[in-house]
Amino acid sequence: MTETKLAAIVMAGGLGTRMRSATPKHLHPILGRRMVDWVLQAAAPLEPLPLVVVASPESRDEFGDVAVAVQERPLGTGDAVRSARAALGDGEGDLLVLSGDTPLLTVDLLRALLETHRRERAAATVLSFEPDDPREYGRVVRGGDGRLRAIVEAVDATPEQFAIGECNSSIYAFRTEHLWPALERLRPANAQGELYLTDAVRALVDGGHSVAAHIASDPSEAEGVNSRAELAAAAATLRERINLAHMLAGATIVDPSSTWIESEVELEPDCVVFPFTVLRGTTRVAAGAEIGPHTVAVDAAIGAGAVIGPFCYLRPGTVLEARSKAGTFVEIKNSHIGERTKVPHLSYVGDADIGEDTNIAASNVTVNYPHQPGRPKGRTTIGSNVRTGVDNAFVAPVTIGDDAWIAAGAVITEDVPPNALAGFPPRQVNKEGRGGKRNG
Repeated sequence: MTETKLAAIVMAGGLGTRMRSATPKHLHPILGRRMVDWVLQAAAPLEPLPLVVVASPESRDEFGDVAVAVQERPLGTGDAVRSARAALGDGEGDLLVLSGDTPLLTVDLLRALLETHRRERAAATVLSFEPDDPREYGRVVRGGDGRLRAIVEAVDATPEQFAIGECNSSIYAFRTEHLWPALERLRPANAQGELYLTDAVRALVDGGHSVAAHIASDPSEAEGVNSRAELAAAAATLRERINLAHMLAGATIVDPSSTWIESEVELEPDCVVFPFTVLRGTTRVAAGAEIGPHTVAVDAAIGAGAVIGPFCYLRPGTVLEARSKAGTFVEIKNSHIGERTKVPHLSYVGDADIGEDTNIAASNVTVNYPHQPGRPKGRTTIGSNVRTGVDNAFVAPVTIGDDAWIAAGAVITEDVPPNALAGFPPRQVNKEGRGGKRNG
């Protein structure tokens, strides 16, 4: 038996005016991805060919390597699907029509929808759901035999239809050879003056075609996002999914309800994440590391057994090697911290490389911003087994050699040789051979 071909489109051309934002609704970020990217991720494992995003003219360049069809004017869901026809071609097969504002959608739900669609040999199959609050979703109208008869938009529904609890998710599976003729016959005979894809479903029913409905077992997976409040609710659900997956894989998250971990973050087994911690971007946490509480890490790499926090901020480009420490009220950016090196408290380390077994004392600052406009930031290099003093500042570019000691209160503006003792305000003095390695 020949396998049925599958294509998919994601409708992402609407402006989402209820978001009260200059950013198109589908491009709003949620747990490390844009809203539409969650939908694309759910569809990708099904390997639809092609996978097309229907975008507005303003957002047509926002989708990278994904095929894009442009909906020139927002004339409704039916017009959105018609806009993708040239990109899809005229071949027969199944077409998934997805809504770009459903970030909770899962591949398992899409597989179940397709299974129902193919088992019923339907011309169209609607993904329906039964939310606790139907709000302004379109209602699924069934006949006395239980089969789908129509989908009525909430603004066009009668009071009896508005009381129906089964709702349309705006996600469908179609047989393309039946869909295109139905779309050609669409007319804007509704309160919105738009071309509804739901009217194409009604046309298929009226034409005697089999139209099925697959009810989502978890209504939240079909929920759409139309406001900032709904965006926050969807983010909370995604947070729970992400945290659960990490815990099932062996990471400890002490309080999942207060911990926000974005989608691309990697946690190895036996790491511990304490409450009120935010892990973002491509952050990686190795086995045995302890993070938080009240830590933020963005695009950081945290080595095995490292201890981070509390109240620590790791900015992009930070690498902490095994058994290192970044402690209370420490900020680190674009820096490499060697094994067993400690930055315990109240310090800023930026654009720096620090070797192994070094201790950075309290209130140390790397001063790396250029004094002259247009010059690049300087970089600070601190060697291995270095001991800095309280209230040190390192004015980059500057290099501190291995085994050096720095006196309290010193501003280091010149390189310090290995095994030297440096500082002695107000002017830096280097005393060679007086650092951490003594001959007795």
